[in-house]
Amino acid sequence: MTPAHDLSPGELAALLHFYADSGVEWLLEDEPVDRIAQFAEQKAARAAQMRARSPAPATGEQPRAASTSPARAAQAATSRAPAPAPSVAVPDADAVAAAKSAAEAARTLGELKTALDAFSGCNLKHGARSTVFASGNPSSGIMVIGPMPSADDDRDGEPFAGRQGQMLDRMLSSIGLSRETVLLTNVVPWRPPGNRQPSPAEIEICRPFIERQIALAEPTHLLLLGNFPARFFLDGDGTIFSLRGSWREVSIAGLRMQALASLHPQDLMTAPANKALAWQDLLLFRHGLPKH
Repeated sequence: MTPAHDLSPGELAALLHFYADSGVEWLLEDEPVDRIAQFAEQKAARAAQMRARSPAPATGEQPRAASTSPARAAQAATSRAPAPAPSVAVPDADAVAAAKSAAEAARTLGELKTALDAFSGCNLKHGARSTVFASGNPSSGIMVIGPMPSADDDRDGEPFAGRQGQMLDRMLSSIGLSRETVLLTNVVPWRPPGNRQPSPAEIEICRPFIERQIALAEPTHLLLLGNFPARFFLDGDGTIFSLRGSWREVSIAGLRMQALASLHPQDLMTAPANKALAWQDLLLFRHGLPKH
């Protein structure tokens, strides 16, 4: 952690503004809080509510002796069994090849967005409301990449919408950037159902599109926010806490660029103490950008 006395007045002021804008009034609670115990209590309370809402079984009718034939018993058991879940088509090599062909045919970011809107080879698209494409300044040389659209992104059709987007705005502002001066995007353009992680096949289908975005925008610096983008581009299997905080040279679509992984805005909203780590990363990112 960078000591406060090592920060310049401007850096210290930006840090304090970042904390204040994020609603932080103190960094530590007066007493330790057992979040695991809280979660267990909430889970037990929800289970009790569900049991209370369930209708009580009828008691006036006595069961009759079983006198049906084996065939009728089997038929009755089948009718009582829950229906099997509908099968979902698993993306295959043909879908990956189609994604590569569609992405490579795009000569501009506008054409790539049109290709994504028309592409139907990924299961994720069928359950999403929007295809969330890049926004911002494609000629800035700076690309900020998140994992996949949130519910707010899916609703608005823009990356980093809602409260997560507001947090990102404050993060960028603290180092003199904004969503208008960088290019914002996600690795995956469609929100997975229930915010689940994309499957390996779904990731491979989306890979040509994000790599083509990078090839067309030609950024020199990437800011990777969260576990998923860090693992995707840095080929690591650790957590964001082990992958963050240092520049890595990466090669994507034949281009070499500098990439820095850091925490996602949601990580800071969930655990405000993570803001100290994010601030270190943001300072490192700013110092690594070309001086104008």
